[in-house]
Amino acid sequence: MVSDVHGNARDLARAGEGADALVCLGDLVLFLDYADHSRGIFPDLFGVENATRLVELRTARRFEDARELGIRLWAGVGGERAAVIEKAVRKQYAEMFAAFPTPTYATYGNVDMPMLWPEYAAPGTTVLDGERVEIGGRVFGFVGGGLRTPMRTPYEISDEEYAAKIEAVGEVDVLCTHIPPEVPELVYDMVARRFERGSRALLEAIRKTRPRYSLFGHVHQPLVRRMRIGATECVNVGHFAGSGKPWALEW
Repeated sequence: MVSDVHGNARDLARAGEGADALVCLGDLVLFLDYADHSRGIFPDLFGVENATRLVELRTARRFEDARELGIRLWAGVGGERAAVIEKAVRKQYAEMFAAFPTPTYATYGNVDMPMLWPEYAAPGTTVLDGERVEIGGRVFGFVGGGLRTPMRTPYEISDEEYAAKIEAVGEVDVLCTHIPPEVPELVYDMVARRFERGSRALLEAIRKTRPRYSLFGHVHQPLVRRMRIGATECVNVGHFAGSGKPWALEW
C-alpha cells in the first residue's frame, strides 16, 4: 500500500515485492518537493530559487502572493503553459506506471491528471474511483481526488461530488481514499504547518458503515498517522516519496 509517490519510481518498482497486490492511493506526479526544492516540474522550469520562494509563501499561507509569483513566472512561457505541464506530467507517468507490478489497484490523488491515466495504465493496473473491487476475499472501495483548496491542484472536486463517490462505494471492508477523514489530528501537516482538506463525508461514512480499515495519504507529515474511529482503524499509508517504504495490510 502506497500513497503520495511523487516521482519516486525507483522505490515504487520494489514496493509490491512479496505482496499479493499493490494498492496506490494517488499523487504520482511531483510538481514541487517541499523538502528538496530542486526536485519537480516547477524547479525544472523556473529554478530552485523560485521554487524555494513559492514554498515559503505557501507555508506562510500567503496564497495570493504565491499565485501572483506563479502568474509572473508562467507569463514567460506564454500560451503554452498547459502543453508544457502535460509534457512534463506525461514523462513522469511513463516512469510511474512502468514501475507498477501486476496486479496494481490505483486511484487518483489531488495532483494527478485523471484524463491521462488510460494511456499509461497497463492491463495489470486497475484504476478505480467511486468503485469497489474484491482483493483477497475482502471488498475494497476506492475514492480518488481531493477537495477544493486555495492551492488549486489539478484534481480537486466539490464536497458534493466527493460525497456522492463515497456513497457510491457503500459498505466495504477496506475504504481507500487519497485524502483523510476530517479529523484534526489526521489532517494537520506538522512541516507545512497547516490543516489540509479532509472529508466530512468520509468521516460520516466511517462512523455509519464501520469498515475494518480506512486507508489514505495526502498529508505528508501528519500529527497522527494512525487512530481508531469506532471500529475502524484509520491509517495514513504515506508519504512514499519520502520513506520509499510501502505500508503492508495483512489478514
